[in-house]
Amino acid sequence: MKRTSLFLFLLLSFSGTKLFAQKKLYTFPLGVQAYTFRNHFPKGTEQTLDIIQKMGFTELEGGPQKGQTPEEFKKMCNDRGISIPSTGCGFEELRDNPQAVADKAKALGAKYVMCAWIPHKGNDFTLEDTKMAVEVFNKGGKVLADNGLIFCYHDHGYEFRPHDKGTYMDYIIQNTDPRYVSFEMDVLWTIHGGGAATPQELLKRYGNRWKLMHVKDLRKGVIGDKSGHEPAENDVVLGTGQADWKKIFKLSKKAGIQHYFIEDESNKELENVPKSIEYLKSL
Repeated sequence: MKRTSLFLFLLLSFSGTKLFAQKKLYTFPLGVQAYTFRNHFPKGTEQTLDIIQKMGFTELEGGPQKGQTPEEFKKMCNDRGISIPSTGCGFEELRDNPQAVADKAKALGAKYVMCAWIPHKGNDFTLEDTKMAVEVFNKGGKVLADNGLIFCYHDHGYEFRPHDKGTYMDYIIQNTDPRYVSFEMDVLWTIHGGGAATPQELLKRYGNRWKLMHVKDLRKGVIGDKSGHEPAENDVVLGTGQADWKKIFKLSKKAGIQHYFIEDESNKELENVPKSIEYLKSL
């Protein structure tokens, strides 16, 4: 009888452990946006990559630092077990020479290329700016697609100004070709868009158009203003801000997002990032 009870106890314990493991919400590699360490890279690329490696990151969104070739930067990352699934480009680079953007991304071993800003005057983001972006994204995105790459536009908050029955962000997504243009959701800037749509609503609405995510949280109590600008101190440790990460990750998994990059724009990255990593591991 005792043996039977012990067997049942062990069986239930194992099943519970297995069930718990299956319910883990964040099951992706740890990734980080290079901008998080913008104050460190100028002091030395290799020593900065050492910091990134020691924190446990295995994926980096970024590119070579000043004076380095893509090949040199890729090797430094590879030597530390860090891959570069995504890199960035400027709007003007994509507009003027998308083939050069593609060549650099391929040299890094990246699959995705993201652009995080649409030029506009001051805080005056207009329909004309939006239409210009759609044209550049469609043309540049096609060149990248022809090179086996996926172009993603990274939202920045100012696109959530009202337009027609939606926003400029809706206009961009609806008027770009899904074959050539995808998107990277920056959770902080989506929230900062002023409530036009939550990250959850946008993940539901546009599903697999979202390919990448910046995992970033906005301080509680901050009300967004669609400006695309925010003091660094309002970028806080994951789980302490406004984002509902459990709902966001459930929906992002359903959308098929595979790569997530912690981005911490505060000036406390060495303190905040490890806490954010622990939060992700706890989910």
